[in-house]
Amino acid sequence: MRIWMTAVLFLSCAAPAFAQTGEADDRRFSFHKVDDGFLRLDGRTGAVSLCTRPDSGWACRSVPDERTALEAEIARLGRENATLKQALLDRGTALPGLPPRPPANVESDSSRTGDAHVDRVVAFMEKVWRRTLEMIANVQRDLANRL
Repeated sequence: MRIWMTAVLFLSCAAPAFAQTGEADDRRFSFHKVDDGFLRLDGRTGAVSLCTRPDSGWACRSVPDERTALEAEIARLGRENATLKQALLDRGTALPGLPPRPPANVESDSSRTGDAHVDRVVAFMEKVWRRTLEMIANVQRDLANRL
């Protein structure tokens, strides 16, 4: 079951990246062999189905999308975390793991711009994106070698 969930999450997250690989073929579905049959990935919608061959012929059943449930839970926890932090700040308590807040009458350094910070964040995200695409390419190569 754990392997299924991992495969579903990976394929769900990787669908947009597969579409951007620049391959000229426009096949809608891609199939990946698993123990019980084949996983079918819809290249247009990102939907994942498990295709098996019972006595009556091939049947594809949609695999539940866990990603939306996970994203909803992450968003809920983020809102709850922000509420708890605000409650601590309202009581005048310092947030755990952060240095204490400066007094209110101290002015921030206006000579520093946020551009350098934004550039660092953009560079970091570019590096993460490149590494993600490399990992996806490696997994595709491994899957192609297995079939």
